[in-house]
Amino acid sequence: MRSPPLILIADDNPANVDILQARLRAKGYAIITAADGEQALVSAQQNLPDLILLDVMMPRLDGIEVTRRLKAEAEIPFMPIILITARTDVKDVVSGLDAGADDYLPKPVDHSALLARVRSMLRIKELHDTVEAQRQELRSLNAGLEQRVAEQVTELQRMARLRRFLAPNLAKMIVASGDESILASHRREIVVLFCDLRGFTAFSEISEPEEVMAVLQAYHDAVGPQIHRHEGTLMHFMGDGLMILFNDPFPCPDPALRAVHLAVEMREAVGALASGWRRRGHEIGFGVGIAQGYATLGHVGFEDHIEYTAMGTVTNLAARLCDAARDGQVLINQRIAAAVDEAASLEEIGELPLKGLARPGIVYQVVEMKSPR
Repeated sequence: MRSPPLILIADDNPANVDILQARLRAKGYAIITAADGEQALVSAQQNLPDLILLDVMMPRLDGIEVTRRLKAEAEIPFMPIILITARTDVKDVVSGLDAGADDYLPKPVDHSALLARVRSMLRIKELHDTVEAQRQELRSLNAGLEQRVAEQVTELQRMARLRRFLAPNLAKMIVASGDESILASHRREIVVLFCDLRGFTAFSEISEPEEVMAVLQAYHDAVGPQIHRHEGTLMHFMGDGLMILFNDPFPCPDPALRAVHLAVEMREAVGALASGWRRRGHEIGFGVGIAQGYATLGHVGFEDHIEYTAMGTVTNLAARLCDAARDGQVLINQRIAAAVDEAASLEEIGELPLKGLARPGIVYQVVEMKSPR
């Protein structure tokens, strides 16, 4: 509501307008006037006064019709209307109130009654405007909240999808930046680590499903946090088999050394589990294969199921090294050996025939790290 409040006085009798105008201006109210019903309707639509004093008997449009039309316009804000009438018939008063008038004053207008009704209607107007402003603010807050919730749901969905193969800090980085272009198809030199449990297939054939699941859960709980700690990219896992990348999708320093450190730590963690498994009669071991080379990487799949993958000889080599590894062995190719020989104790195994690869290549095994990471 304005300060001072704006009041529209509509009456075809200039003397009545002058009297009302003088009384209200003396109290500090701003006044505009209209000489007939049509002028009153147009002025109200254009000026949106805080209160209307409306004579009932006017030419062109009477006060009741003006009230009816104003109250029918939904886009016009609330404007209290006080009808001023010389009529004392209850039916005329009822007609005016039914049309939407908020109060009425009989003619001749009593000065005290006029001021009391005006103050009362302006209080109602102020209260209505306050409630309307709060409603609009609440609507705006709700709209903003809905948008934020939708954005957060989208972010959580993206996080859930990315965390399937990325370390949490990398997933957060991609979601925060809103840029998934780094997951588009590209070629890069990477380090690939494959690992799985030795004897797991035989164990699962003779064991109850609940026991198999318990072993898998303990295994994943032991190695999963270490993968994230070394910022490896978990490509996929199928049962006991895990495929982990380094240097993609984000480049990292010393990817070969990270992979070897991870392999040794996983070997120690699974070794601790294996001692407990053996006490229960389960002969389960652990083997790792690591290779370095170029691959093509990117996401594949369809709308509801997207996976990030790497394709190239390096992935096959790492997988075959893992297959060839005995319990407790971490087998690596020459490029990995050259990158970590100062940090790890290595033993050359020599050339190993590896399924699917024409040239066997020189293979090494990691004995231990010379210093902790």
